[in-house]
Amino acid sequence: MHRLGGGLPANILERIRMRRDHAEPVTGSIEQPGVLVASYNVHKCVGTDGRFDPERTGRVIREIDADVIALQEADKRFGDRNGLLDLARLEREAGLTAVPVSGQAKAHGWHGNVVLFRRGSVRDVHQIKLPGLEPRGAVIAEIELEAGGAIRIVAAHFGLLRHSRTRQVRAILDIMNDREETPTLLMGDLNEWRLNGRSALTIFETAFGELPPAVPSFPSRLPLLALDRLISNRKEILSPIIAHDTPLARLASDHLPIKAWVSLAPAGDRLKAA
Repeated sequence: MHRLGGGLPANILERIRMRRDHAEPVTGSIEQPGVLVASYNVHKCVGTDGRFDPERTGRVIREIDADVIALQEADKRFGDRNGLLDLARLEREAGLTAVPVSGQAKAHGWHGNVVLFRRGSVRDVHQIKLPGLEPRGAVIAEIELEAGGAIRIVAAHFGLLRHSRTRQVRAILDIMNDREETPTLLMGDLNEWRLNGRSALTIFETAFGELPPAVPSFPSRLPLLALDRLISNRKEILSPIIAHDTPLARLASDHLPIKAWVSLAPAGDRLKAA
């Protein structure tokens, strides 16, 4: 069978193209009150031109200008798992600070997952191993943002196998279904291209209802698949999700970043309400 686009059969790609009305790419600016969150698989800083260029990746991150951004594939996968970005420069030029994680000293994150945030403080952070055949993990960070309030970020990169993704969704669901007051947002490359009942992500709907519309982000030069997702346990706080589609973003990685605005109650407002 003839295959295109990273191994997908041509007939499957054709069905995906015919279903674009269910997953229209949305681009541009949607500035709203609240904080801007984003997810970006940086593809180990290797662009669609085959060049390893961390400086270019950093320019895309600065271009997005998010208050919180979850990165995937920000570390080397093997060996010392060295971090690939200039975090000091991102902090200096974009005001973004990395959520601290424990583990290998030269890595930026956990299994390549890095969370950056602007002006705030980390209340709590956990690292979990996700089930599956591949080594996968998630960073869970509770952040108090000066720009908007408290939020729990679950930054994850799911596996390539559907069976593994199903187990990983169930592991994350236990965290997102927590009854605490803190709004929770799952951000990452969830590697699920299906939009029907066979999608592993439909398990989330049992707890949160219908998921946000899927926004194609992969491959970056002609987005067909909605591999990158933002999912909240409170749908009312999340604006429409869009792809950050710029010439630089199309070149810097095989994934486009996705982003949305989140409305959070500042800490002072929550105390008054209490």
